[in-house]
Amino acid sequence: MKNIAIIGAGMAGVSAARTLEKAGFAVQIFEKSRSAGGRMATRESSYGSFDHGVQYFTIRDPRFAQAINEVPGTSEICRPWSTNAVRVLDELGRVIEAPLPAREKHFVAVPGMSSLVQHWIKPLEDQGLVHYHSQVLQLESVHSEANPNSAKSMTWTLHVQKGEKIVAIPGFDSIVFAIPNPQCRALIEHSMLQKLIHPDLVSSLQAIKHQIDLVVTAPCWTLMVGYPQASQPGIPHIGPQWNVAKSTHHRISWLARESSKPGKGHIERWTIQAGPEWSKEHLEDDPPRVKAKLIKAFAELTGIRVEPTHSVVHRWRYAKTLTPLGQPYLWTEDARVGTCGDWHIGHRVEDAFISGLSLALRIAAV
Repeated sequence: MKNIAIIGAGMAGVSAARTLEKAGFAVQIFEKSRSAGGRMATRESSYGSFDHGVQYFTIRDPRFAQAINEVPGTSEICRPWSTNAVRVLDELGRVIEAPLPAREKHFVAVPGMSSLVQHWIKPLEDQGLVHYHSQVLQLESVHSEANPNSAKSMTWTLHVQKGEKIVAIPGFDSIVFAIPNPQCRALIEHSMLQKLIHPDLVSSLQAIKHQIDLVVTAPCWTLMVGYPQASQPGIPHIGPQWNVAKSTHHRISWLARESSKPGKGHIERWTIQAGPEWSKEHLEDDPPRVKAKLIKAFAELTGIRVEPTHSVVHRWRYAKTLTPLGQPYLWTEDARVGTCGDWHIGHRVEDAFISGLSLALRIAAV
């Protein structure tokens, strides 16, 4: 049985892992965070949860639809969200475009966006195949002493940081990168600089690096605010009558009332996402400074000038694909290394799913 290491437990990594495991491969997932989901993330607070990464997902591809409908328990997690009334606001918060007719349903996972990936990864967790708080630092190719020049006899060892310890985990036949493109590139480059890669494999990994360099992604600062004082009898909410808006404000590109989502509770909460240019310009600013600027912009757009009881910001370094690779995955046969993720073909949740699925099917066909 071939042993596959999957780096990353977001949608792409979990899609690949489930597909390979069903095809009879031994898989292990390594995730540096404490839970699965990636940008399908949910932040808990005393006033309710915030979907501070991906805001919603669509179901366009029949393969994604099949997984939603056929994996037990999934359809109950995925609920439509009435975002057909998305406004477009100018710098002062005035509506400059009326809501467009709904062209497709927008879905959220309940009770939070991370719930979908966590539901799909649970059978693998139950088998002890998922390693959290496990950051892969470098890769090492290990060739057979009996046949040191044969790539077929080569295996991979992962050097993984677990807390204060760095451990070497050997014996992998293939490596799947299911992480953001800059992290993927950096890990490959670092491993080559440490001279842990056999010279015969360097050219293949260099080719993957060059392909990754074609991809452009943008960061995003996200603000989460809560107003429990608005949850009083006779006060359904404060601020605007709309629940979701895109914005042309120089700081903010998206605003969503969390309490408008199914299963989210009634305490007034908003998730606000800064635009890519502003986020890039202020990427290394101190969080308190970013929070103050975004709260001010939020007040300008919504008219909500009362100080929020709860406010916190989160920085996504690799939030949205601006220029995708243009193919669903990368795979090198001699090194048996592949990449997947939404950045290959777009920025949607189902792009990540299709990318992971496509790479897994390619590996299974080897």
